[in-house]
Amino acid sequence: MSKNYKLFRITTVPISLKHLINGQMSYMRNNGFDVIMVSSCGKELEDVIRNENCKHFIINLTRKITILKDLYATYKLYKLLRKEKPHIVHTHTPKAGIVGMLASILAGIPIRLHTVAGLPLVEAKGFKRLILNLTEKLTYRFSTMVYSNSFVLKDFILKNKFTYNNKLKVIGNGSSNGIDTSYFNPKLFSEDDNEILKNSLGIKKNDFVYIFVGRIVSAKGINELIKAFNKLSKFNDNIKLLLVGTMEDDLDPLDLATKKIINLNHKIILVGYQNDVRPYFSISDCLVFPSYREGFPNVVMQSGAMGLPSIVSNINGCNEIIEHNVNGIIIPVKDTNAVYNSMKKIYCDKNLFKDTKSKSRNAIKKKYERKIFWKLLLNEYNELLKKNNL
Repeated sequence: MSKNYKLFRITTVPISLKHLINGQMSYMRNNGFDVIMVSSCGKELEDVIRNENCKHFIINLTRKITILKDLYATYKLYKLLRKEKPHIVHTHTPKAGIVGMLASILAGIPIRLHTVAGLPLVEAKGFKRLILNLTEKLTYRFSTMVYSNSFVLKDFILKNKFTYNNKLKVIGNGSSNGIDTSYFNPKLFSEDDNEILKNSLGIKKNDFVYIFVGRIVSAKGINELIKAFNKLSKFNDNIKLLLVGTMEDDLDPLDLATKKIINLNHKIILVGYQNDVRPYFSISDCLVFPSYREGFPNVVMQSGAMGLPSIVSNINGCNEIIEHNVNGIIIPVKDTNAVYNSMKKIYCDKNLFKDTKSKSRNAIKKKYERKIFWKLLLNEYNELLKKNNL
């Protein structure tokens, strides 16, 4: 690249910069782009700026529908874009998408890109669904290109006529960022390391450990997971369930009955949010991820890279990463009995467990290696710059 092109990467909250697209900004900076990050304020901000070594601006974006605040955020971002004059603006997450694309088109930014990584509207109903549908359509209309992070999600977008096929694309085999399989590697953790962590959590050497990683909310299928595990745990003494993540009662609370089970069942271990989830994957045997909706879940890729089979719901992203009875099990959405039966099956059928486990890591390495994804995205940027004669 003969000149430094200015690239804005925008997410609603800094945790998305840190975990959803981590490493992309520094990679693009090392390949000739002047990268500027934008998000609301948050505790992850300091880590993001240090890790990516890129400039960051704060725009107060919210994850909820807050029309007046959103309009003000759009104005503030518009002013910033007019001042900085980037060649490319690339947004992630719904709120950053609508605010970022509207501000960009008003500011005359030539290349306006938005990545779709899951749609909250899938579970919404009534007036809220109408608002979210309109938001998606406007986001895509204001953009010059839209990237779905899964093929099934792409089909959903086209089926609902949110945009046109020639404006919609999947990078590589999907995902928002691929996965670094040299980092998510079970060989980095010794038996001694695993034993120490197990002992600290009250997990015995021969326990079979199921794990969930993510937000502890209803939309992730936690109510179904807890009911299924509670039933299973009554008949099996040497099983445990690790819950790695935080509850978000203000956004999507669990059922009271679910919370009661979590508090009373000593085989359920809630460890909260963890900066590094690898040690917890390393002491586990199977991921259970019965989410209602996803874009392209990093957790399922991470788990597979760590050598774990996964039990996932039959939704976009999950059913692309997991092949049924090959590197995991695919089950219907919102089906407690299916969660129970699949957990019981992976525990009781030793041959199935061994076979799916042996194929998990190679399945991820073959399709979702991070550096390959970054290179494909860099090529996409360069092609768009040439197409726009910039």
